[in-house]
Amino acid sequence: MHFDDGQIPEEYKQYTGRKLVFIGLTFCALVLSLLVSVSLGAADISLSEVARTMLGLSDSQRFEAIIWNIRLPQALAAIVAGAALAISGAVMQSILRNPLGSPFTLGISNAAAFGAAVSVMLQGNLARSIGIGSGTGIWSPYLTTAAAFVASMVAAVVIIMISRTRGATPEVMVLSGIAMGSLFTAGTMFLQFFADDVELASMVYWTFGDTARADWGELGIATALTVLISVYFFSSAWNYNAIDTGDETARSLGVPVNRIRIVGMLAASLLTAVIVSYLGIIGFVGLVVPHMVRRIIGADHRFLLPACLMVGGLLLLLSDTAARLVISPQVVPVSILTAFLGAPVFIYLIIRGYRH
Repeated sequence: MHFDDGQIPEEYKQYTGRKLVFIGLTFCALVLSLLVSVSLGAADISLSEVARTMLGLSDSQRFEAIIWNIRLPQALAAIVAGAALAISGAVMQSILRNPLGSPFTLGISNAAAFGAAVSVMLQGNLARSIGIGSGTGIWSPYLTTAAAFVASMVAAVVIIMISRTRGATPEVMVLSGIAMGSLFTAGTMFLQFFADDVELASMVYWTFGDTARADWGELGIATALTVLISVYFFSSAWNYNAIDTGDETARSLGVPVNRIRIVGMLAASLLTAVIVSYLGIIGFVGLVVPHMVRRIIGADHRFLLPACLMVGGLLLLLSDTAARLVISPQVVPVSILTAFLGAPVFIYLIIRGYRH
C-alpha cells in the first residue's frame, strides 16, 4: 500500500492530538474541581472568594483559615494521592502484564495496616507500663506513619526478592503479592484480637483512608516524590510499551526486561508506601483508573501515564468532596466511596478474565 508523503504524519497528528486534548480537558476539569471542592462544605464560600483567597486578595481571616488550614490541603492531598496511586497502578499492570495488578491487590496496603497496628499496640503497651493508660492508642502519629511506611517497603522488597529467586515473571510477582497481603492481613487480625478497646478503635480508624490527615509538610513530601517518580515513569514509557508486546519481543528490542520490571515495582511501591503511610488505605484507585483511561485513549504509555495522573487526581478529589457532603456535617472516609466504586470493577475484571 502506498501512502502520500503527508498522509502518515497527518494521521499521527490526529492520533496524538485526540489524546493530548483529553489530557488537557482533564487538567482543566481538575483545576475547576479543585476550586469547587474548596468552596463546598459546612461553610459555603463562593468561587470568587476562593480565588481571591488563594491569590492573597481576601480580607476575610475566617475564609483564609478555612481554606488554607483545612480545605485546600485536604483537596490537594486527594489530588496527589489519587495521581500517585493511579500512575503506580498503571505501571504495575504494565510490567506485570496483569489487569489486576495494583498497590491494593498486591498487598502493599495490607502491609501498611499491619505496620500501623504494630505501632499502636507497642505504644499502648508502653503507655500502660509507665502507668498512664493506653490513652488514645496513638500518642505519636509520626511513629505510626513511620511503622506503616517501613512495613509497606518490607512487603515490596520481599516480593521483589522472591521474584529474583524465580526470575522476575509477572505470575511470580502477582502471586507473591497476594500471599504477602494475606499474611499481613492475618497479622493485623491477630493484633486486633489482643488489643483493648481504645487500641482496636485506633487500628480500625487508621485503616480508613482520610485525606484530611495530611498537613502541608507531609503534602510537600508526597508531592515531591510523586513528581520525581512520575518523571522516571514517563522516561520509561517506551520500555513499558515494549513489555506490553511480550518479554521476548521487548528483549529483542534491547529492553532490559527484568531490571525495568524490578525498578518499576520498587518505585511504584515506594510511592504507594508514602501515600498509604500518610493517609491510610485508599483502595481500588490504582486498579480502576488505568482501565478507565485505557478504554478512552488506549494503552500507549506516553499518553496513558500522564492521563492516569490527571484522572486519578480528579477521581479521588471528586470522591473526597462527595464524602464530605453526602451526610454533612458528618464526614465519610473517602476510602469507603472508592471501595464502592472499585469493588464492582474488580469483580468484573475477574469474571471477564475467567471467560477469556
